[in-house]
Amino acid sequence: MTVTLMWEAAAAEGRGPDLLAWARKRSRTLPGTPARREFLTAPDDRVLVLTWWDAPYDAVLPELPDPDAELVRRQVHRWRFTSVSVEPAT
Repeated sequence: MTVTLMWEAAAAEGRGPDLLAWARKRSRTLPGTPARREFLTAPDDRVLVLTWWDAPYDAVLPELPDPDAELVRRQVHRWRFTSVSVEPAT
């Protein structure tokens, strides 16, 4: 089974690049190695990190912590998903 962990944070004013750098650095220090790791950005200096793990849904998996308060403007959001299917583009 593939479990995807999603971590999303909204950077404090003008701190988007700093938050992205923090997330990239911290993700490399987590225990274990995900099958895949992806970093995305969105308007309003939002940063999204997705990690894919070959594990059962209820497995204890390493997650990114909350960044220092000066980097974000609100609480971090986290979700856990399981893959249902992968379909090729047509």
